[in-house]
Amino acid sequence: MLTIVASTSLTFNSRAEHRAWLEQQAALPAGFRTGTATFGFTPREAPKPAKMTLTLIALEQPTENFAAVFTRNAFPGAPVLIGRRRLETTRWGAIIINNKISNVCAPDGEAASEQLCAKVGELLDLPATAVLPSSTGVIGWSLPVEAMLHALPTVMPQLQGDSILPAATGIMTTDLYPKIRRAEVAGGSIVGIAKGAGMIEPNLATMLVYILTDLAVPRAELRAILTRVIGPSFNSISVDSDTSTSDTVAVVSSGKVPCPDLAAFETALATVCRDLAEDVVRNGEGIRHVIRVRVTGAADESAARALGKAVVNAPLFKCAVAGNDPNVGRLVQAIGKHAGAAGLALDPARLQLRMGGIGIFAHGVFQLDPQKEVALVEHLKSAELYQSVIPSDGIYSAAVDYPPHERCVEIEIDLGQGADAAEVIGGDLTHEYVSENADYRS
Repeated sequence: MLTIVASTSLTFNSRAEHRAWLEQQAALPAGFRTGTATFGFTPREAPKPAKMTLTLIALEQPTENFAAVFTRNAFPGAPVLIGRRRLETTRWGAIIINNKISNVCAPDGEAASEQLCAKVGELLDLPATAVLPSSTGVIGWSLPVEAMLHALPTVMPQLQGDSILPAATGIMTTDLYPKIRRAEVAGGSIVGIAKGAGMIEPNLATMLVYILTDLAVPRAELRAILTRVIGPSFNSISVDSDTSTSDTVAVVSSGKVPCPDLAAFETALATVCRDLAEDVVRNGEGIRHVIRVRVTGAADESAARALGKAVVNAPLFKCAVAGNDPNVGRLVQAIGKHAGAAGLALDPARLQLRMGGIGIFAHGVFQLDPQKEVALVEHLKSAELYQSVIPSDGIYSAAVDYPPHERCVEIEIDLGQGADAAEVIGGDLTHEYVSENADYRS
């Protein structure tokens, strides 16, 4: 039996309502515990007070059934380099995560992460090689290792096996709210959390994602399934076209519940990954509209996905969406730009475009009129997550710290070339995004 929590029409009227829903999704699968600890420190590179949260995910018993994928950025963080090696180890027993500093190209970065793994291993009676490290935050700074080693023992009393919500909250940086998704399969469950807000156009992952299951899925099958579900989920989103140095998706099975149906498990995992991926975009830095691009009639799936990403990454079109301006000329420009650069044989006479279900281009020409313009504006407004708040100091800020709805700006592109298709999720480009990233370190 497969039960997946519906996610297509969620609406929330308040932060408290959203938090109550998160708590309903947050029950940990059997065999896992999580705990967090927050402490103050002063970054060596920027001597002013800061706070870091350590998040520990621990198994009651180490498992040989785990899978992970990592960034393809050519400057990976030290935890990614270690994580790739950890894939070759026999068992995993814990994951240790810190926010605030990503430990990328920092002096002695790998040694720092290994020290933390060794300490976690000491506390949990595990070899250091059974601990996966993850870091997210500012690139280039060094981890405050001594402060982290001092704080780690304080996590142990916080370990509990009830809820993953503290972990989902602990891994946040510029995220406005935690992200949790779950599915239930044959008496077991899959529960995932994600951190991600900016620097997101993944290659094999997205920022930091941890998916826990008590279903006994063998390592080989788990890795094959993860590889298949990554493409249409985490590899089909983009906030700003930038690939992080720290992207990680890890899936760990405690093996507490038999899994009689691997196909049902894969369907459930795909749904959890898809929903988490969209959550990451919806909670992206400064995002006021989520844009869903469905490309059909393509000669192959990879070409369809590449075109979808070109649209959601087109700055002029993203800005138009941010202002509720249905400037469909910018959409056509983005499609043509990509097709020309990629050598995609595109016949304008066969191309059909729709926005919000409204036909805007066919037979090689725009199909617009005043009534459609009004309807397109209304479609954009209906997908808006919040309106800009501009205080007297002129700084833009988000109005809400919860997702009021799951509506998207819907774009349909039919190339009329073949039978393949792909769906890509992206966001608009706002003043808030610029302000957030202009002041990220300062």
